[in-house]
Amino acid sequence: MKLYNGMSPNGMRVVVFMAEKGIDLPTTPIDIMAGETRSDAYLKINPLGEVPALELDDGQIITESIAICRYLEATQGGPALFGASPKEQAVVEMWNRRMELRVLSVIGDVGRHEFALFKDRYEQMPDYAASQRRLFTKRLQWLDSELADGRPFIAGDKFSAADITGMAVLRICMFSQTDIPADLTHLKKWENAVKSRASWPQMPS
Repeated sequence: MKLYNGMSPNGMRVVVFMAEKGIDLPTTPIDIMAGETRSDAYLKINPLGEVPALELDDGQIITESIAICRYLEATQGGPALFGASPKEQAVVEMWNRRMELRVLSVIGDVGRHEFALFKDRYEQMPDYAASQRRLFTKRLQWLDSELADGRPFIAGDKFSAADITGMAVLRICMFSQTDIPADLTHLKKWENAVKSRASWPQMPS
């Protein structure tokens, strides 16, 4: 197998997932800032021009970070980051989707509408970015209230793919100069816990 990856939140998700499971794959770095994802050579690998992409031994290309992580979960060793039992798997799936749709997508929209990197890809709307920042604050407050039950990780007692999605959120926060408010004590405790893991702050180059 070969991984094509670059410095992006979704690229980070795969890198952290591999680190947590002790997986080492040959990796071809893709320079997003230099436009390599839009090169003819890379578009033959992923016509959407996005990273990451996993090339299997038979030549099949798998894109989308969670699809890649699920393939690695099914074929490689290490801890079950999508849950071991049917109940754990359902809970991790629930929370990973919540983190993607309710948190990551919101701060992602801030980046898409504020970062100069995306000015040629999207019709950037500053007012929309501002509204998403306000919504993001509310979503953080919601997440803090969910973590008030004392569980150490997003989906329960074990570190999971849902936490990795949360780590991607924290990365975008760093780039967008958005801090987790200090008064969200449960969320801050989680933030400190995931940032102390060996897999943080690894990012694809």
